Amino acid sequence: MVALPRLVFIDVETTGGSAQRDRLTEVGWVEVNGAQVRRGQHLVNPGVRVPPFIERLTGITQAMVDEAPAFDALAPALSALLDGAVMVAHNARFDYGFLRQAMQRAGLPMRCRVLCTVKLSRALYPEHKAHGLDALIARHGLQPMGRHRALADADLLWQFWQRMQQAWGQDTLQRTVAQLLRYDNWPSHLDPALLEALPDGPGVYMFFGDNDVPLYVGKSKHIRRRVRSHFAADHRSGKSMRLSLQVRDIRWEETAGEIQALMREAQLVKQWQPAHNQRLRRNRGMTLWHVPPELSAPLQLGRAETWRGSDAGEAYGPFRSARQAKAMLEQAADEHGLCKVVLGLESAPKGRACFARQLGRCRGACVGVESLALHRARLLEVLVRQRLQRWPYGGPVALAEGEGEGRVWHVIDAWRHVGTWSEAQMATTQEAPTDWPEAGCDTATPMDWDLYPILRRALKVLPQRQLTRVTA
Repeated sequence: MVALPRLVFIDVETTGGSAQRDRLTEVGWVEVNGAQVRRGQHLVNPGVRVPPFIERLTGITQAMVDEAPAFDALAPALSALLDGAVMVAHNARFDYGFLRQAMQRAGLPMRCRVLCTVKLSRALYPEHKAHGLDALIARHGLQPMGRHRALADADLLWQFWQRMQQAWGQDTLQRTVAQLLRYDNWPSHLDPALLEALPDGPGVYMFFGDNDVPLYVGKSKHIRRRVRSHFAADHRSGKSMRLSLQVRDIRWEETAGEIQALMREAQLVKQWQPAHNQRLRRNRGMTLWHVPPELSAPLQLGRAETWRGSDAGEAYGPFRSARQAKAMLEQAADEHGLCKVVLGLESAPKGRACFARQLGRCRGACVGVESLALHRARLLEVLVRQRLQRWPYGGPVALAEGEGEGRVWHVIDAWRHVGTWSEAQMATTQEAPTDWPEAGCDTATPMDWDLYPILRRALKVLPQRQLTRVTA
């Protein structure tokens, strides 16, 4: 059996749990290359404050990292250390995710395969339920030099590996590892460690091609599962196959929940215009039908982007173009006997029957046979699915999403997204939940029609305890 390449048992300490928001404070590793074993550890200046609970957990204080180098100074050596190796980590998606984000910010590659010791323990000991590091220490008699410090935890992984060699033998261990390193349906030109690093929670993911060209933006409540499904289906769909062959990199952003993921997806698609996204790409030139309060007044076609959520009168749409809006109304008139003259689609001398009435296809609102009130009621019944909901509040509100430290507040006003504030930001600014910075919305801001259905559903399904009135 072919021997495994270099192994780098690695652990990181961080300022929190999000690879996008938080930063590294320490990196420790044990490199095993045949009979040679080499250890290393570095504190990292994260450039942000170390939360007090992290200081208590790890013993890494703000004063310690203030004197440490930034990650950029350590990145070249770490990139070389991992290049071509198998990176072994416990709950590897966490460590790999932080290291990869840091490497990207430093502009350096991270080329390694990833082995998760949680998965290795589960594969070798399926009869046990617990596979955390504390469980492995107790089960296999590992000897910790300490806990929640990078080198000490990396050394525990090296001890675990040696115990597995003794218990199962080299051949069985290598077969198990080879199985865990094999990724069914994962494109061969993509780094397999990407799959290991993808988070299981909600967020957006981005596919990039050659020269960092954006190919596709998607969202999911389970990023890892959704990304893998793209490539699992590549043999069934020509579109999926083309996308699979073009992808050269995958990136992601974790979010507090589905609402934030949907909003971020819409924003990124409009920003990057990826070739494989057909929806969410066009917001200009959209139109609305405005139904005035006066029964005798014809419908007015207006620009959708100028709609104010609190506008008086009934509004219906949006439609991709004036042509589409008129075609919809023409079809509704033909199917339901509505008068095109009353609707404003045709003109005729006052008191004269419209052309459709002469053919028996209009119920006579143009000549008083049908009352204008009844005609209006039938029109609104036809259009009910396209009716826009007026903003139901007197000002901005905040939608809470997520739990604990990951909780965020989305401030919405007149169906426009004003901004999103995290619990951490609120704690930093010492502001009460109702004292949002710049909470008021400039309703001259063009309406984003991709966000309207997202926000409307969110307001409908979220319980009232997650809705807060905002005072600017």
